[in-house]
Formats: sequence, structure tokens, C-alpha cells
Amino acid sequence: MDKMRLKDKVALVTGAGSGIGRAVAMLFAHEGASIVASDISSSNARETANDVKASGGHASAVSGDVSVGEDAESMVRATVSEFGRLDILVNSAGISARNALPEGAFPEAVWDRVIDVNLKGTYLVSWYAVPEMENAGGGSIINLASTMGLVGYPAGFGGGFNPYPPSKGGVVQFTRTLAIDSARNNIRVNCLCPGFVATNFTRSLTEDPETNAFLEELHPMGRLGRPEEIANVALYLASDDASYVTGAALTVDGGYTAQ
Repeated sequence: MDKMRLKDKVALVTGAGSGIGRAVAMLFAHEGASIVASDISSSNARETANDVKASGGHASAVSGDVSVGEDAESMVRATVSEFGRLDILVNSAGISARNALPEGAFPEAVWDRVIDVNLKGTYLVSWYAVPEMENAGGGSIINLASTMGLVGYPAGFGGGFNPYPPSKGGVVQFTRTLAIDSARNNIRVNCLCPGFVATNFTRSLTEDPETNAFLEELHPMGRLGRPEEIANVALYLASDDASYVTGAALTVDGGYTAQ
């Protein structure tokens, strides 16, 4: 059997209740990490933690809103209290304008909510995680950005005033600046920029056959990504295989941004 790539590491994964976050939590546990599964839904967080334990791993669950400072701090404190340290943070919690608030919400409120969760939430959890990683002698922070943080939505897709691309563009820049500031403390900070991935997050798009076909056609590989494919790249960034990689924005997009 190959050596587990995250043996004896402790990972906090936000947004771990579903989609990419859940896939990351399950894979990291398989690779030897103890997992703290965080999600705004306490039941979803518990479900992921229970599945990790059922597969033979170590896990606990914590719920909270990453855009609230007290909640972000409690996630980090719970991790250190449960497992004694924090080595890896995956900021996967995120929302889109489609699901930020109930339909009919004022555009400014939607903008604020998306920026709060996607950008401020990434900032807040990292703010509390960095000192703990310094205490542990280093660590790896992996932020979930998006191809939409690098390019705009396709023409006609309604992206002109959509807060999602700016929020993810902010994550890319936050990743770079935090990476520079943390490098001498042996903390690597990188982000992933997935293309469209088939999860609950995109279900409102993919359940319509015409929209789904349109999205698939945007990717040279002719299909959407799978959560496990994003998790595999997150594993690389979390592991010692990426020991000289920091400040990077890695595209995992089936060729979307190469066009």
C-alpha cells in the first residue's frame, strides 16, 4: 500500500457538508488526516464527519457561518481543542448569487452576502488559522476560488452585475498576498480555480438539459468536472509533494481558461 500523504496531519475543511468540500474531507481522511468538517448546516457537517469515521478515519463536526468572526474563530478553536493542532485549512465554503438569498432579494443584499461568504469568510477563517499553523511549525491553506475569478462569465450569461466573479477574483488576490506574507513561517497558501463542477451548487443550472449542454460545450473536454477531481488537486497542494508551491492559482477546469 502506498504511504498515506497526509498521515498525522489535522485538516479543517469548511463547506464540508456537500460538494467539493465533502469530497476533500473524505479524500484527506483516506490519506491519513484527522478531519474537522465545518458547514453552515450542522446536520450536513455531522453526516460528513460520521462518514469519515465509518470509513475508519478520525473526524469531528462543527457548524457555523464563515462570514461571522466568532463562528470562524470557533471553527479553528474546535479543531485545536479536538486534535491539538492545525496543519491544513481548506476554505471551501461558498455561495453563488443563485442561492445567496431568497428569490426577489434586493441586488445590494445579494452582493453583500456573496462577498461576505466567499471572500470575507475565506479571510476570517484564515485569520484565525494562521497563528495556529505558526504554532505547529507551518501548514497549508487551500482556498477555493473559481475560473470566474480569472475570466468573466460568457456573454449572455447574465454576469455583468453578478457578485460571484468579483468574490472569487478577490480570493485569488487574497491567496497571493497571504502567501507572500506567510512564506517565511513555512505556511503555503494556494487556491484552486475549478471550472463548472457537477454538485448541488450547480444543480439549478445542470438540471436544465439546454443549460447543461451549453456549460459542457464551454469546456474543451466536453463535460463538467467531478468533486473528486478537484479534491485530488487539493490533496497535492496539502501534501509535501507541493512543498515549493505557494501563491499559485491552479486551474482545474477541463481547459476552460486555456481558450
